[in-house]
Amino acid sequence: MAGLYPIAPRGDASPRVSSAEGRGRFITLEGGEGAGKSTQLAHLVDWLRGQGIDPVVTREPGGTPAAEQIRGLLLDAAHTGLTVEAELLLMFAARADHLAHCIEPALSAGRWVVCDRFTDATYAYQGGGRGLEQARIAELERFVQRGLQPDLTLILDLPVATGLARAQQRSAPDRFEGEALAFFERVRAAYLEIAERSTDRVCLIHADQGEAAVAAEIRVCLAERLLAGL
Repeated sequence: MAGLYPIAPRGDASPRVSSAEGRGRFITLEGGEGAGKSTQLAHLVDWLRGQGIDPVVTREPGGTPAAEQIRGLLLDAAHTGLTVEAELLLMFAARADHLAHCIEPALSAGRWVVCDRFTDATYAYQGGGRGLEQARIAELERFVQRGLQPDLTLILDLPVATGLARAQQRSAPDRFEGEALAFFERVRAAYLEIAERSTDRVCLIHADQGEAAVAAEIRVCLAERLLAGL
């Protein structure tokens, strides 16, 4: 799936300007390990293109050359001594560069943006999983994002044990995938809390269905939430 995330060069995040008038739409996909985000993101992008929308596809952490380097540091299982505070600051450092050189330019040019993870992941992993105070995360969110929020967030939810069993079939675990079961239970609980309090922005997707059924549920959400007025 590596080719799904073309890295935006600095200062040139959106070379193809959409013909749509006004600001683009920002869609994020969230979920725990093994939820099928990459698979469903590919289906979503193909479906949007079938509707005449050619989105910018990106990911977090990452999406720009500098942010991808930070991603490598964050995911490297060798960095076992990285503090929770350092991890949080690195996440937002990558996000600041990603916003400045990829997401914001694309949205301003009228492009839709589909992003694999965004700030909800920080509340789930660093907040729920690591136990950092939400107020600390919110302070950095206000500083870096200046009010920017996704137009729609799709949270793919499934039992933790099911997701981890799927994830174990992939490559060697990264620094997050190697955490204990209790960590991922806290991450899932945090995601469910976000879905419950942000119903205007979030669709909770039942990711323990078959691949086609999950994709269909996502399409219904997109059609009702974002495409109805186009």
